[in-house]
Amino acid sequence: MTLADIPATSGHATAPVGAPPLDAPDDLTVWPHSTTRLAHGDLAVGGVPLTEIAERFGTPAYLLDEAEVRERCRTYLHAFPETDVLYAAKAFLCRAMAHWVEEEGLGLDVCSAGELELAVTTGFPASRIVLHGNAKSPDDLRSALRLGVGRIVIDSASEIARLAAAVPPGSRQKVLVRVVPGIAAGGHSKIQTGTEDQKFGLSITDGSAQHAIARILDQPGLELVGLHCHLGSQITTDKPYLCAVRRLVGLMARIKDHHGITLPELDLGGGHGIAYRPGEDALAITTLARKVRAELAESCAAAGLAVPRLIVEPGRAIAGPAGIALYRVLSVKRTSDRTFVAVDGGMSDNPRPALYGVRYLPRLIGRRSTAAPVPVTVVGRHCEAGDVLASDIPLPSDTHPGDLLAVPVAGAYHLSMASGYNLVGRPPVIAVSDGHARLLVRRESLEDFRSRDVGL
Repeated sequence: MTLADIPATSGHATAPVGAPPLDAPDDLTVWPHSTTRLAHGDLAVGGVPLTEIAERFGTPAYLLDEAEVRERCRTYLHAFPETDVLYAAKAFLCRAMAHWVEEEGLGLDVCSAGELELAVTTGFPASRIVLHGNAKSPDDLRSALRLGVGRIVIDSASEIARLAAAVPPGSRQKVLVRVVPGIAAGGHSKIQTGTEDQKFGLSITDGSAQHAIARILDQPGLELVGLHCHLGSQITTDKPYLCAVRRLVGLMARIKDHHGITLPELDLGGGHGIAYRPGEDALAITTLARKVRAELAESCAAAGLAVPRLIVEPGRAIAGPAGIALYRVLSVKRTSDRTFVAVDGGMSDNPRPALYGVRYLPRLIGRRSTAAPVPVTVVGRHCEAGDVLASDIPLPSDTHPGDLLAVPVAGAYHLSMASGYNLVGRPPVIAVSDGHARLLVRRESLEDFRSRDVGL
């Protein structure tokens, strides 16, 4: 059994509709594989007690289980043989993460000059990096060309001339075209990117993709090597990907008929869904890989095309389940309708619940409570009513200030989307492995805020 195919579990329906069962926090199926129970209600991840992390590094804090990251990379490589697997850096990137995925044999998908420079200065080979972005800045393109990225994904017609003009004379830049296949998939409307009438890609339906392809082929400094699509995020079924394969192969066949070229690469993006709470659906990666490869071979045979090299871009599915967020309870407030447990972090380090309603299941750690669990709402410290980290989740009725809460599946789109709201400061990132913990990214400090503010 692989990480991608862990069976879902189910609990008893004793909590309010839409809420986890009151015994759900003791279910560790969505935690890293290295998670173990310790005395006094503590947990260890990577052989390191979570209370030790909180005491040594303070809270809020994020930890990454290095072994979990590496195992998930290997799961993808095993499931997708003869495929370029690129880690989507937007999920979370630091130098250690870039180093881990490079060592495991993955490429990298970046969206800015900042992500690109951090990866390359860490030692990541630029030739194994793909640059994305619906609105790449001149600095993004200059950095990509200067550092020699392997591919640039063209997302709009206006980008073609800008990129072609920036390519040094006598050289060629390999590019992919991001197309919109007209497929609705994803966990929320705000993270569906394969449909018409949104900001990403070029439509097959209205001919924008075909027109852009013709223009690229007229540019001597650009080498079109394939098509790209990204359907959305948190997709838990393989059907949208199979539909995308059929539509993109159909476009590849028309390109061959009209232009006489066979494109050698097909990038299906990422968006592979994971479970945030026990019992939720997750995309089975080995099943996806088998079906996609079969569909690609069948569609290409029907179209009379050679099978292109497949590219996939997992991000969340690698980083998400490897991360844990740690918070300290600051206050408990009971109203007539609910109990609010306020912690020392919130939407500045995890904006996802406020943005599109992601549901988490925090757990009390560091002490064993015999009090009955009750539904509570875990909220952050920020000046927004929408600063809610988890609604109607079970915690012991004696939860009090000073308690520690741990939130699993926190490795993706937390710190990568973190802000400086209220000048609280972004938390540190700590790696755990084989019983050792080490700091990867330090906590943002008051001195950081003072040093950036240069004017009076």
